[in-house]
Parts: sequence; C-alpha cells; structure tokens
Amino acid sequence: MTDEIRAFKMQLKPGVVAEYKKRHDELWPDLAEALRGAGIHDYSIFLDESTLSLFAVLKLKAGMPIDALPTLPVMRRWWDYMAPLMEVETDNKPRQWALPSVFHFAG
Repeated sequence: MTDEIRAFKMQLKPGVVAEYKKRHDELWPDLAEALRGAGIHDYSIFLDESTLSLFAVLKLKAGMPIDALPTLPVMRRWWDYMAPLMEVETDNKPRQWALPSVFHFAG
C-alpha cells in the first residue's frame, strides 16, 4: 500500500506565532505516539507570515486508523491547549480547510 498525502490550512490569531511554534517544539510524547499510532509518519506545518495562515501536509500510511484520532483524550487535550492561538470549531478542533492536490512531482 502507498502513503496517502493530506494537505490543509488552518488560521492563527494575531500575535501568537512564537507561542504556536514553542508549543509544537515541545510536542507532548503521548501526542507524538498517538499520531504515529494513527499512521502519520511525516507531518509538516508551514506559516504564511503575511496572512497567519498555516499550511499543513501529512503523510499517512494507507489503511491506518486516522479517523479515530479526534476521539483520543490526548488529542482533545491538545486542541484545548492550542485553542487560544487559532481559529477553532465549537469543540476546539482547529478549523481546517482541505486543499486539493493540483500538482505532484516525484522524481
């Protein structure tokens, strides 16, 4: 099976870039384990400093249980922890806008 690649954007609130980066630099070990357990093995988030938009790309092992990730207590705690820094849904899940693939080069 091949990897699945997902891309999406999220939105930071003004004045929180340094704190957002700090919190990710100190990613909780149990959250990292939950991400791995869901099949995520490569995950990057990029920042557009002019708009505070975050662009995320993750590689997911096909057939893994990523859909269960939002139900895990550690994921819910992380969302609560990050909610003051970004646009979120009513349950504190970061608002995400899926981005469709329009080009891919693998050489």
